[in-house]
Amino acid sequence: MSAETFVIVGGGLAAARAVEAIRDGGHQGPLILVGSEPTLPYDRPPLSKAVLAGAAGPETAVLHPVEWYSEREVDLRLGVRATRLETKAHTLTLSDRGELSYDRLLIATGSSPRRLAVPGADLGNVLCLRTMNQATTLRDRLRAAGPVVVIGAGWIGLEVAAAARGLGCEVTVVEPQPTPLHAVVGAQVGAYFRDLHTAHGVSFRLGTGVDRLLGNENGDVAGVVTTAGEHLTAATVLVGVGITPNTQLAEGAGIEVDNGILCDGSLRTSAPDVFAAGDVANWFNPTLQQHLRVDHWANAHAGGFAAGRSMLGEHVDYDVVPYFFSDQYDAGLEYAGHVPRGTSTQVVLRGDPADQAFMAFWVGEGRVLAGMHVNVWDTIDDVSMLVASRAPVDPRVLADPREPIITKGQKGVVGNRLEPAPEPAPEPAPDLTPDPAS
Repeated sequence: MSAETFVIVGGGLAAARAVEAIRDGGHQGPLILVGSEPTLPYDRPPLSKAVLAGAAGPETAVLHPVEWYSEREVDLRLGVRATRLETKAHTLTLSDRGELSYDRLLIATGSSPRRLAVPGADLGNVLCLRTMNQATTLRDRLRAAGPVVVIGAGWIGLEVAAAARGLGCEVTVVEPQPTPLHAVVGAQVGAYFRDLHTAHGVSFRLGTGVDRLLGNENGDVAGVVTTAGEHLTAATVLVGVGITPNTQLAEGAGIEVDNGILCDGSLRTSAPDVFAAGDVANWFNPTLQQHLRVDHWANAHAGGFAAGRSMLGEHVDYDVVPYFFSDQYDAGLEYAGHVPRGTSTQVVLRGDPADQAFMAFWVGEGRVLAGMHVNVWDTIDDVSMLVASRAPVDPRVLADPREPIITKGQKGVVGNRLEPAPEPAPEPAPDLTPDPAS
């Protein structure tokens, strides 16, 4: 295998981690990375946090300098899209009309923000947040301090709302569900996030959607009309209504796709010698015994590395417990686990949300499916172990802060991460004082 050509399609964290695994694993053959953006692979969490708040420049999100790739003899093809994959011929066609032959190929193409399907959605200053360019554009709009309407009260929408309030913007969030994050955390915990943002000056329009966007004479957005008929003034609109995995390359090649590229527990697709990782992969998780597609940082971090090892021919069981984190104002949270949509759960609180420090567990069929802490640190590893153990729990004991989260017999069963998962790098404390010059 040492002379085989490995190709990675994608320019994000999963791609960079695959490079690390492949080279550290001893592969010495050609390694080519094809990225559609002109920038080096970068991390996305800082875009909605420190970069958006103005505490750090976008360059701080870049994962490695170009020298890192040179030292590992990676052939970088940046600003080039992969347009066609021929799995039988083992060839990849590029947008610059080039063609690559591969022995093993990884698809790590990520995902794209969903667009609004309403009149006015193509007006100027109607923005999404996914790429580095989108983050800097939105940051500049927030610095202008005009009224901001956020459409969608998911994680991205709430993080943008927090950053916008920190920069002095008037912020209104429009969400058709009865609470923020309703589909993810339910009504009880969702109410905590509503109250958190309301206390910081955010206005919500819950239980209502968007009918149309209104423009001005310059072709820029000027307002949002809700399905309730209310007119909201807006100089900037942020659309955060979810993402769609970028499966076009796989679909065109006849690879099995269903809410992402279907993979086994080793991140192998239905095509020989083709693997997938990150947002685009819908893989079978041996620990949770179900297919998962997870569009969060930790999956790209661990999944890219696992895919690289799998490409080397190593035995890989990618059985991590899904994990993500978020920071909003002075609330820091971590979440581990997975609750399938439509699953009936009991929400068990450990602590009082009114104290701004609590834990929540989602219990189904007598076991913990997921758990989250807000400002209760050094607990997420125990939560992951509890989820992975699939052990029965007593909700009354789980709710008691005097009791341990996990018993001695449940330890040591957390999924194989192939290597210890690092803590997210601490971000610099943001200076949220509006710049008078802007």
